Amino acid sequence: MIETLLSTTGGATNTGEPQVILAVALGLLFALGTFLILRRDLVRVVWGVSIISQAANVYLVTMGGLRGSVPIVSHGGGHGTPTDPLVQALVLTAIVIGFGTTAFALVLTLRVYEEHGTIDLSEVSE
Repeated sequence: MIETLLSTTGGATNTGEPQVILAVALGLLFALGTFLILRRDLVRVVWGVSIISQAANVYLVTMGGLRGSVPIVSHGGGHGTPTDPLVQALVLTAIVIGFGTTAFALVLTLRVYEEHGTIDLSEVSE
């Protein structure tokens, strides 16, 4: 998909370009997550942790292989590099666990707000 986008926009379709684009996107996601974790607002901290966990999931899928196109069991004797389903299964599990953890953290944030009247971490710690 990225190579198709690059070829329609006039860019060169080297084999290294999708990896560079993904590396830059992952770097930006990790930077944004780190920036949000360092904020004083508790909701932004929760969003930062969520963004970092999703960036880690994208990283795992990227390292699992971008070139695989056929499933392990193919009905017509398809040729090509098979995609590793283990990485995708682990990332799917991580997404579900991350969603539950984020929901729990937001409920805890609501409880902190009800208890202290603020979600500013510097005021809560006093």
